[in-house]
Amino acid sequence: MKYASLEELEQQISSCTRCPLHKTATQKVIRKGSNNPAILFIGEAPGKNEDATGVPFCGRAGKMLDNIIEYMGLDDDKWAVINTIKCRPPNNRTPNKKELKECRPFLEMQIELLDPKLIVLLGNTAEAAFVGRGKLEWGKCREISGKKVLKLYHPAALMYTRSRIADQHQFIAENRKLWEKYSKRR
Repeated sequence: MKYASLEELEQQISSCTRCPLHKTATQKVIRKGSNNPAILFIGEAPGKNEDATGVPFCGRAGKMLDNIIEYMGLDDDKWAVINTIKCRPPNNRTPNKKELKECRPFLEMQIELLDPKLIVLLGNTAEAAFVGRGKLEWGKCREISGKKVLKLYHPAALMYTRSRIADQHQFIAENRKLWEKYSKRR
Protein backbone atom coordinates (compact mmCIF):
# COMPACT_ATOMS: atom_id res chain seq x y z
CA MET A 1 0.00 0.00 0.00
CA LYS A 2 1.23 3.50 -0.83
CA TYR A 3 0.95 6.49 1.45
CA ALA A 4 1.06 10.12 0.36
CA SER A 5 2.96 11.36 3.41
CA LEU A 6 4.78 10.34 6.56
CA GLU A 7 1.83 11.61 8.58
CA GLU A 8 -0.62 9.36 6.72
CA LEU A 9 1.70 6.36 7.14
CA GLU A 10 2.19 7.08 10.83
CA GLN A 11 -1.59 7.25 11.35
CA GLN A 12 -1.89 3.80 9.75
CA ILE A 13 0.89 2.44 11.95
CA SER A 14 -0.83 3.87 15.04
CA SER A 15 -4.05 2.03 14.23
CA CYS A 16 -2.47 -1.24 13.06
CA THR A 17 -3.83 -4.54 14.39
CA ARG A 18 -2.05 -6.94 11.97
CA CYS A 19 -0.33 -8.99 14.66
CA PRO A 20 -1.12 -9.78 18.32
CA LEU A 21 1.60 -7.43 19.62
CA HIS A 22 -0.78 -4.46 19.35
CA LYS A 23 -2.84 -5.97 22.19
CA THR A 24 -0.03 -5.65 24.73
CA ALA A 25 1.63 -2.48 23.44
CA THR A 26 1.16 0.67 25.49
CA GLN A 27 1.74 2.67 22.34
CA LYS A 28 3.25 2.25 18.89
CA VAL A 29 6.86 3.36 18.52
CA ILE A 30 7.18 4.91 15.10
CA ARG A 31 10.16 7.23 14.59
CA LYS A 32 12.36 9.97 15.92
CA GLY A 33 14.65 12.40 14.18
CA SER A 34 14.51 14.24 10.90
CA ASN A 35 11.66 13.97 8.38
CA ASN A 36 14.32 14.22 5.67
CA PRO A 37 17.32 12.26 6.97
CA ALA A 38 20.47 11.57 5.03
CA ILE A 39 21.12 8.64 7.38
CA LEU A 40 18.43 6.26 8.67
CA PHE A 41 19.18 3.97 11.60
CA ILE A 42 17.02 0.86 11.85
CA GLY A 43 16.83 -0.95 15.18
CA GLU A 44 15.16 -4.14 16.31
CA ALA A 45 12.01 -3.44 18.32
CA PRO A 46 10.73 -1.15 21.06
CA GLY A 47 11.78 -1.93 24.61
CA LYS A 48 10.08 -1.09 27.90
CA ASN A 49 10.99 2.62 27.90
CA GLU A 50 10.10 3.00 24.24
CA ASP A 51 6.73 1.31 24.79
CA ALA A 52 6.00 3.70 27.66
CA THR A 53 7.00 6.87 25.77
CA GLY A 54 6.35 6.04 22.11
CA VAL A 55 9.89 7.23 21.30
CA PRO A 56 12.47 4.84 19.79
CA PHE A 57 15.82 4.45 21.51
CA CYS A 58 14.98 6.52 24.59
CA GLY A 59 16.32 4.10 27.21
CA ARG A 60 19.85 2.88 27.97
CA ALA A 61 20.37 1.63 24.41
CA GLY A 62 19.19 5.05 23.24
CA LYS A 63 21.92 6.75 25.24
CA MET A 64 24.42 4.43 23.57
CA LEU A 65 22.94 5.26 20.14
CA ASP A 66 23.22 8.98 21.00
CA ASN A 67 26.92 8.38 21.71
CA ILE A 68 27.32 6.60 18.36
CA ILE A 69 25.60 9.46 16.51
CA GLU A 70 27.78 11.98 18.34
CA TYR A 71 30.91 9.94 17.52
CA MET A 72 29.80 9.96 13.88
CA GLY A 73 29.51 13.76 14.07
CA LEU A 74 25.93 13.91 12.74
CA ASP A 75 23.78 16.99 13.18
CA ASP A 76 20.23 16.40 14.44
CA ASP A 77 18.66 17.24 11.08
CA LYS A 78 20.73 14.58 9.28
CA TRP A 79 19.42 11.39 10.87
CA ALA A 80 16.32 9.48 11.92
CA VAL A 81 15.77 6.19 13.71
CA ILE A 82 13.01 3.59 13.32
CA ASN A 83 12.56 -0.05 14.34
CA THR A 84 11.76 -3.13 12.31
CA ILE A 85 8.50 -3.53 14.23
CA LYS A 86 6.45 -0.86 15.98
CA CYS A 87 5.14 -2.71 19.07
CA ARG A 88 7.12 -4.12 21.98
CA PRO A 89 7.40 -7.91 22.07
CA PRO A 90 6.66 -9.40 25.52
CA ASN A 91 9.69 -9.47 27.83
CA ASN A 92 11.77 -7.67 25.17
CA ARG A 93 12.16 -10.88 23.21
CA THR A 94 13.42 -10.78 19.62
CA PRO A 95 10.61 -10.27 17.10
CA ASN A 96 9.56 -13.48 15.38
CA LYS A 97 9.31 -13.99 11.61
CA LYS A 98 5.55 -13.43 11.53
CA GLU A 99 5.87 -10.11 13.38
CA LEU A 100 8.68 -8.97 11.10
CA LYS A 101 6.60 -9.96 8.06
CA GLU A 102 3.48 -8.13 9.28
CA CYS A 103 5.44 -4.92 9.95
CA ARG A 104 7.58 -5.14 6.80
CA PRO A 105 5.25 -2.99 4.63
CA PHE A 106 5.50 -0.21 7.22
CA LEU A 107 9.30 -0.52 7.31
CA GLU A 108 9.47 -0.37 3.52
CA MET A 109 7.18 2.67 3.32
CA GLN A 110 9.11 4.49 6.05
CA ILE A 111 12.30 3.94 4.09
CA GLU A 112 10.64 5.09 0.87
CA LEU A 113 9.10 8.23 2.38
CA LEU A 114 12.15 9.18 4.47
CA ASP A 115 14.38 8.49 1.44
CA PRO A 116 17.75 8.29 3.19
CA LYS A 117 21.00 8.04 1.27
CA LEU A 118 22.52 5.67 3.84
CA ILE A 119 20.76 3.02 5.93
CA VAL A 120 22.51 1.82 9.08
CA LEU A 121 21.16 -1.51 10.27
CA LEU A 122 21.64 -1.90 14.01
CA GLY A 123 22.21 -5.58 14.60
CA ASN A 124 21.09 -8.91 13.24
CA THR A 125 17.33 -8.43 13.56
CA ALA A 126 17.42 -5.22 11.52
CA GLU A 127 19.51 -7.05 8.93
CA ALA A 128 17.08 -9.99 8.88
CA ALA A 129 14.10 -7.66 8.38
CA PHE A 130 15.81 -5.65 5.65
CA VAL A 131 17.83 -8.15 3.58
CA GLY A 132 17.84 -11.50 5.34
CA ARG A 133 20.11 -12.61 8.15
CA GLY A 134 23.75 -13.32 7.38
CA LYS A 135 23.80 -11.37 4.13
CA LEU A 136 25.92 -8.44 5.35
CA GLU A 137 29.34 -8.24 6.89
CA TRP A 138 29.78 -6.11 10.02
CA GLY A 139 31.03 -2.63 9.14
CA LYS A 140 31.12 -3.21 5.36
CA CYS A 141 28.96 -0.99 3.18
CA ARG A 142 26.93 -2.47 0.32
CA GLU A 143 24.48 -1.05 -2.14
CA ILE A 144 21.01 -2.59 -1.97
CA SER A 145 18.07 -1.28 -4.02
CA GLY A 146 19.89 1.95 -4.75
CA LYS A 147 20.76 2.67 -1.10
CA LYS A 148 24.05 2.38 0.69
CA VAL A 149 23.58 -0.05 3.59
CA LEU A 150 25.89 -0.57 6.55
CA LYS A 151 25.47 -3.03 9.43
CA LEU A 152 26.70 -1.96 12.86
CA TYR A 153 26.29 -3.51 16.29
CA HIS A 154 23.03 -2.76 18.04
CA PRO A 155 23.63 -0.33 20.92
CA ALA A 156 22.30 -2.87 23.45
CA ALA A 157 24.90 -5.38 22.23
CA LEU A 158 27.58 -2.82 23.01
CA MET A 159 26.23 -2.42 26.54
CA TYR A 160 26.41 -6.16 27.19
CA THR A 161 29.64 -6.85 25.30
CA ARG A 162 31.75 -3.76 25.93
CA SER A 163 34.67 -5.28 24.00
CA ARG A 164 32.70 -4.63 20.78
CA ILE A 165 32.86 -0.86 21.29
CA ALA A 166 36.39 -0.71 19.85
CA ASP A 167 35.23 -2.69 16.80
CA GLN A 168 32.24 -0.37 16.38
CA HIS A 169 34.54 2.68 16.52
CA GLN A 170 36.71 1.06 13.86
CA PHE A 171 33.66 0.41 11.63
CA ILE A 172 32.65 4.05 12.04
CA ALA A 173 36.15 5.32 11.28
CA GLU A 174 36.40 3.14 8.17
CA ASN A 175 33.05 4.42 6.85
CA ARG A 176 33.18 8.05 8.01
CA LYS A 177 33.39 9.36 4.43
CA LEU A 178 29.94 7.88 3.71
CA TRP A 179 27.94 9.97 6.15
CA GLU A 180 30.18 12.97 5.69
CA LYS A 181 29.33 12.82 1.98
CA TYR A 182 25.62 12.18 2.43
CA SER A 183 25.01 14.44 5.37
CA LYS A 184 26.28 17.44 3.36
CA ARG A 185 23.93 16.81 0.43
CA ARG A 186 20.62 17.59 2.06
